[in-house]
Amino acid sequence: MRIFGRRTEVVPSPNIWYHADVYERENQVQDVDDAIWAYLASQVMWHGADVVDVGCGAGFHLPRLATTANSVVGVEPHPPLVRRASRRTAGRPSVTVLKGTAQRLPLPDASADVVHARTAYFFGPGCEPGLAEADRVLRPGGALVIVDLDTGVAPYGDWMLADLPRYRQAEVDTFFADEGFTCERITTRWSFPDRETMEAVLRIEFSPRVAARAVVETLRLNRDTEGRFDLPVGYRVLVRRKPDGLVRASVPRAGHGTLAES
Repeated sequence: MRIFGRRTEVVPSPNIWYHADVYERENQVQDVDDAIWAYLASQVMWHGADVVDVGCGAGFHLPRLATTANSVVGVEPHPPLVRRASRRTAGRPSVTVLKGTAQRLPLPDASADVVHARTAYFFGPGCEPGLAEADRVLRPGGALVIVDLDTGVAPYGDWMLADLPRYRQAEVDTFFADEGFTCERITTRWSFPDRETMEAVLRIEFSPRVAARAVVETLRLNRDTEGRFDLPVGYRVLVRRKPDGLVRASVPRAGHGTLAES
């Protein structure tokens, strides 16, 4: 989980900040059926767009975004991750990686068609400065896309709530609805190639007590499988389009683009 756009400048993200190699493996096992990407392709114009990836981390999604975009800018506050993302995208002239925060994007006004943020605004209230900054850099008609975890989908959501007992998803959902976002709930499949990867990923995502529980329950879910370990993991995909004129569009425009494999 990554948290940007709250009123404090930067909230550390212990999983990727301190375990970047394991987090890379985590990215590789997430949404192996591309359910999120398929939905995003139906909602947002990516082809030929100028895209900003807020909290890009080590740049895992940047090459994929660059396959169809005109330009991609990754923004990341943690210098070691900025360097990793820059190395990953070296040789791709359409991709730039910049150090910056969601509250102060190092970009001009009206310079982007899409602002994409993945697992970055999980807590909702408090991220208003980041949302306002995204609106500043978006052109009229542009889309702010937020992909965040859904605690309503077990078992992963139950493990999250065990570590976040004060988290109230209904309040977060109300916040984003009041901010003008549509919300699509998508259940994805994470698929770990082996037990070692599964355990390593769960241990950077949860406290030791909850991670131990998660490992046991994952083994139980996969007791009849051989080698691989699958988990259902839910997401909320939030989309808000910047108004072309005086009225905000209530429904994102569908069928606009593709997000090809990199």
